[in-house]
Amino acid sequence: MNQARCASYYAASIVEESDYPRLEGEHRVDVAIVGGGFTGVATAVELAERGYRVAVVEAHKIGWGASGRNGGQVTGSLSGQDAMARQMPRTLGDAAGDFVWNLRWRGHRIIRERVAKYAIACDLKHGHLQAAYKPGHIKALRQDFEESKRHAIGEHIHWLDGDAVRDVIGTGLYHGAIRNDYNMHLHPLNLCLGEARAAASQGALIFERSPVVRIDHGERPAVIGEHGRVRADSVILAGNAYHRLERKQLKGKLFPASLGIVTTAPLSDEQVQAINPEDLAVYDTRFVLDYYRLTADKRLLFGGGANYSGRDSEDIASELRPRLAHTFPRLKNIAIDFQWQGMAGIVINRVPQLGKLSDNVYYAQGYSGHGIATSHIVGEIMANAVAGSLEEFDAFAKVRHIRVPLNERLGNALLATGMWYYQLLEKLR
Repeated sequence: MNQARCASYYAASIVEESDYPRLEGEHRVDVAIVGGGFTGVATAVELAERGYRVAVVEAHKIGWGASGRNGGQVTGSLSGQDAMARQMPRTLGDAAGDFVWNLRWRGHRIIRERVAKYAIACDLKHGHLQAAYKPGHIKALRQDFEESKRHAIGEHIHWLDGDAVRDVIGTGLYHGAIRNDYNMHLHPLNLCLGEARAAASQGALIFERSPVVRIDHGERPAVIGEHGRVRADSVILAGNAYHRLERKQLKGKLFPASLGIVTTAPLSDEQVQAINPEDLAVYDTRFVLDYYRLTADKRLLFGGGANYSGRDSEDIASELRPRLAHTFPRLKNIAIDFQWQGMAGIVINRVPQLGKLSDNVYYAQGYSGHGIATSHIVGEIMANAVAGSLEEFDAFAKVRHIRVPLNERLGNALLATGMWYYQLLEKLR
């Protein structure tokens, strides 16, 4: 059964709520997309702009899952980039290095241009800090800074020492940071809803409250819902951590992790000036990190930690308030107006998973907490693949992934053990 939106700050500040019909009867399109999050919607925009007849089928509401619940940071932190750099030369040859590097920034361009083209009101802002949590983190962070300076992105970044960090973020936690004014932050649910409207304006069909019960494969595959079906030349499965379709082929490849966020009561002008006067988004350099930013109405939106059990946490506010207060002691007693969580799709090697379930049924999933920018890149790659340009798709599809031969509960337990190991290494860095 479809569910209402979670009680998040994002849901409470929607600019224009969606109201698309339920899937009923039979429809015929070029491409059917299962999932109305960023991957599905971004792919729909790409295809509809190229003249394809597209249908998006969403079990709940557009942006209902992690796409409408995340931290809202659009950064150049690419999940699995080291694994990509090792494996992609097998398909891309000498071009692999530049391909992986450019992936870090490609999603920014897509989002920025789309927001401008369709006048999407999503509080888009620039400015971000990646902050060294421990002195031992400085070396690796500085290496990334020096590498970035050798590319076009270099004109947008600056190195800040500990004192300079404290000038722009009112906490004594950090020992240095990369300031990146190319990175962005935004209201992700309003972005997803705006892109859905953009797809619809280009002729795409969008169905909400329409759970898909199965996909029929064949020369002309079909997406089968409870009350209707969509026949297509191609199908794209874009449900990430929230679907249970095609388990025979996809089981053991992706695991859900619950990520929690709180949002405070609105801050006073004095509080804003004390903690974040330049309105920057921030995350730190730990394996299990904290991330935060100000909303358009000057609340502190703060996320951190991760629950790798595959189940929701019971009380996000009680878990995150100590971390918030540790970062900003002056806010230790501030009211928390919203708390929520969403399921990210975690991949063992952190490389997004793109592939085929049959000749004309594709899937895309697994952004491991870096989904806003990456999903938009994937949308472009999936549209290219449907159009017959498979080079980039194949670069991802041929990556070797670890498949855990266990049920999902045991797989999540294995993932949690792995993260415990990395957190133990964290203490030694």
